[in-house]
Amino acid sequence: MPDTDTLSAEDTKLVTLARSARARVGAAEGAAVRDQDGRTYAAATVTLPSLSVTALQLAVASAVASGAKLIEAAAVVTETAALEPAGQAAVRDLAAEAPIHVADPAGSLCGTVTA
Repeated sequence: MPDTDTLSAEDTKLVTLARSARARVGAAEGAAVRDQDGRTYAAATVTLPSLSVTALQLAVASAVASGAKLIEAAAVVTETAALEPAGQAAVRDLAAEAPIHVADPAGSLCGTVTA
């Protein structure tokens, strides 16, 4: 379960959605974002011969395709401790300082990026 001692209920939900997206397809990463209206979008890494998209990029793209103008918060579930730059850049396109929570596959928080 996500580390609920350090995350709000809304951010814990993002970690749970990201874990589910990752597990559903056995992807390297899962991600979820929350937009300005509280709507959430979850995605998993896509790697095809003609297309590679990080989970966080895809979650942001889904939000934008649904009309989001701002990302309030994001979460990435990954086996690596570092946040990948492409996904971070996608979030920063819509929110300069939104928290991006990085969690391990068990849902334990590894850290939060805010800049």
